[in-house]
Amino acid sequence: MLVIDEILVQESVINTKFACDLSACKGACCTFAGGRGAPLRDEEISEIENAYPFVEPYLPPEHRATIEQHGMIDGYNGEYATQCVEHKACVFVYFESGIARCGIEKAFLDGKISFRKPLSCHLFPIRIGRDGKEIHFEYFSECEPALAQGNKNNIPVYEFTNASLQRVFGPEWTDTLKKAVTNDSVK
Repeated sequence: MLVIDEILVQESVINTKFACDLSACKGACCTFAGGRGAPLRDEEISEIENAYPFVEPYLPPEHRATIEQHGMIDGYNGEYATQCVEHKACVFVYFESGIARCGIEKAFLDGKISFRKPLSCHLFPIRIGRDGKEIHFEYFSECEPALAQGNKNNIPVYEFTNASLQRVFGPEWTDTLKKAVTNDSVK
């Protein structure tokens, strides 16, 4: 493990190779069965509520109906998550060529909103510990194609998630992490 500016970086973040292969997984991370959607930070609730009018046109009718009936968000302070459709797909999912994609991110990429998507989605498959002082790789069998792709192309998960890690910790932090790994500080 490694500590960068008081953030404990588990070896799994450094040593795991990972690169999404949407053609193989079909966006499985957005459609996990289980009933709870993406974990949300309390401060993301208002961002999502403000973005929804711009996101709604991208969503399939079934997802809009779920939002009308159950809302966009499930949970309570400190334990929020996105609502799911039939305990599976996140309500913000739309499908393009059979691949689950994020309607929030689509609205962001189209320049309609400034909120990219929930941090837990952007960081995936990296998770931040409850105290905010630790990050680790979280394994999901649905991501086996991403592990294969990462190994094939030699892409560590911390490089794959560089933009999202910068969103949380800043570019200086990610540069320090890269330097520490490059200097063989971790093995």
